[in-house]
Amino acid sequence: MNGEMRRQEILERIKSSPQPLPGAELAKQFHVSRQVIVQDIALLRMAGHDIVSTNRGYILNVPRTLRRVFKVFHVEDDIMDELHTIVDQGGKIVDVFVNHKIYGKVRAEMWIRSRRDVEEFMKGIHSGKSAPLMNITSGYHYHTVEAEAEDVLGLVESALREKNYLVE
Repeated sequence: MNGEMRRQEILERIKSSPQPLPGAELAKQFHVSRQVIVQDIALLRMAGHDIVSTNRGYILNVPRTLRRVFKVFHVEDDIMDELHTIVDQGGKIVDVFVNHKIYGKVRAEMWIRSRRDVEEFMKGIHSGKSAPLMNITSGYHYHTVEAEAEDVLGLVESALREKNYLVE
């Protein structure tokens, strides 16, 4: 494994770890010295990754977000309004998924966080490139929504309920 591959793997492990990863542990896993890990961390930081050294190990300094899944139903003409409703309350739409009776869970990432993102998404739908995923389940679908605070997710839920998009 070369240095670049090792650094990418270190970054992935730090990202996915629920607790700080000690440098000595990383050194052992990659069969290198602790000093090599220190140098790798320095290079990752120079590449723009906000890795913090704590007395218990390395962590990625990322804003903590909360997620909630909403089951929704509407017709195709309401897609833009539904997406605007979520982002206007401060939510970020992570994905859309449906539970298909044959295929099981079918999921697509969205990462929509603004009205501009909604407009770009809608251009793709209107261009005829593809049909909305919700069409295969007669309008029923789910969105994973991310927010910085629980109250924002509550606002999203209330707004979706008010517009009768939320399935209880």
